[in-house]
Amino acid sequence: MNAKELRDKTPDELREALANLKKESFNLRFQQATGSMENTARMRTVKRDVARVKTVLNEKAAAAAE
Repeated sequence: MNAKELRDKTPDELREALANLKKESFNLRFQQATGSMENTARMRTVKRDVARVKTVLNEKAAAAAE
């Protein structure tokens, strides 16, 4: 998921994507705690995707406020 794709989405779609990423993050943390995690690099990518979505949401909110 890159920022260009995210900027094409509506704020509602971004909020939905953010919720899905947070659920996935929770599941990954749970897998890590139980020792059943297979792809440890996925945690990093999910964390960065969450940051990207939040950044684009803030950009859209700032643009709407102007």
